[in-house]
Amino acid sequence: MKKIFNYLIISVFGIGMVSCTEENLLDLSPVNNISLDDAFSSPSLIESSINGMYNAAAIGQYNSTNPNGGRGYIWGAAFVEQGDNRGEDVVNTATFYQLTYTATYDATTANNVYYWVDGYRLINRCNLVIEGVTKAVENGIITQAVGNDYIGQAKFLRAITHFELLTYFARPYNFISGAGHPGIPYREIGVDTQGEIDSEILAGRNTVAECYQKVLTDLNDAENLITNTSLTKASKNAAIAFKTRVYLHMRDWDKVISEGNKINGAYTLTASPNDPFIDNYGNSESIFSILQVATLNPGVNAALASQYNRRTLVSISPIIWRDPSWLVDDKRREDNSTSTDHGTGMVFTVSGRKYTLKYKDGVNYTDASPVIRYAEVLLNMAEAQARKTSPDLTTSLTLLNSVRNRALADVPSQAYQASNFSNAQTLVGAILKERRIEFLMEGRRWSDIHRLQNDDMFPIDGIPQKVANGNPPASAYTLGTPYDGPYGVDAIPGSDFRFLWPIPQIELNANPALAAEQNPGW
Repeated sequence: MKKIFNYLIISVFGIGMVSCTEENLLDLSPVNNISLDDAFSSPSLIESSINGMYNAAAIGQYNSTNPNGGRGYIWGAAFVEQGDNRGEDVVNTATFYQLTYTATYDATTANNVYYWVDGYRLINRCNLVIEGVTKAVENGIITQAVGNDYIGQAKFLRAITHFELLTYFARPYNFISGAGHPGIPYREIGVDTQGEIDSEILAGRNTVAECYQKVLTDLNDAENLITNTSLTKASKNAAIAFKTRVYLHMRDWDKVISEGNKINGAYTLTASPNDPFIDNYGNSESIFSILQVATLNPGVNAALASQYNRRTLVSISPIIWRDPSWLVDDKRREDNSTSTDHGTGMVFTVSGRKYTLKYKDGVNYTDASPVIRYAEVLLNMAEAQARKTSPDLTTSLTLLNSVRNRALADVPSQAYQASNFSNAQTLVGAILKERRIEFLMEGRRWSDIHRLQNDDMFPIDGIPQKVANGNPPASAYTLGTPYDGPYGVDAIPGSDFRFLWPIPQIELNANPALAAEQNPGW
């Protein structure tokens, strides 16, 4: 019997999720199904398989047997929603993200289970694409140049997905010297037979150091192989930009700068901080975003404009809203909403609470998922310039201001000056605060909390305390003084086992290697 390859998502759960039989692998919805053998038999089918890889990244499958029934795991919406709700700069107003927000998850909690499951589903899809395209080139079905482009795109998605999983299921790179602590399994074999499952299921966790090196190898390959230049598929520049993020976590400041310099001139910041969200797919700043269309998106239970806009399930936290570093007249506070219309700004108000309006299409959910923007590359470089062995504070300040100034009401009087910072540490502090403001409600906060554990300048110990789950009162958003309580979710020390998500129980039940390598305390 032939294996079936679905255009939208591969049926294999995360490798080791279940001890799959051939019938398990064939248990797919009949829409757009073809045999795996045929999926790479013509240029048009290969292109469809590549599109299917991106659909898997955008939609996922969650716990549904319907390949269109996912909740945006992990690149369609979940990386934003989970990354925000693990931090302190949002408030979960209902019960939807409560277990993530309050760190009351366990090894069976759907949000963290399907981060792992759909993450490895996507990784397996990438591996099958790499193998299928390689054979297609060997058989003369497509040219080497076309094949290289496709393989590079698959390696990009494989790399960033492993990296994303590392920030949830493993300690940060600098946890111990040499990063020899447990990471996650780095999967590089496409699994579509029982024999491959039986072999791969024996593999345990790579070290964090090994995972990072494999991520960088894949990203370097992607940089060298990809010729695509479109925003919604992996590009050479996206691979370079993402390396600035990886090296930032590794604290390799010189590499952050050298990679960022490669794309100088390729992108420009938009004039307004709102522009990348007004024109998701045509602005000069976005480097890689996940396509969402009216007919195919994570739906009412996950789409960004559903959760953050239409359903108001996550608000901006008074903690960051009242931070004095965020000037009162900053354009990122633009709010022209009324009681019946969310307006066109960057924020809207409901019952006095503040919500993001970065995701504007609350009807068709067509807002792109912003994986990486040029603003992040610039702030990555700004931080690296200030932290390197011989700090370049002038260049660091210039880069910081390039992002911040476009949001200022009066640049001459409000822009940062060198005199505002007594040393590199105070400048790094301003850059870190700017990241919280600029990337608010874009899922970036958890990544920074994770990498700043044991930092030498601005360490974060574990997960910061948060405003209580639920609807904060309007009075909590009154500007003028920093927010100082009340809080309802206690801080969690970095030494606490809850800092990491547990490897899902369904994985442990099937995978004897990982069963002995669960994160401590779970």
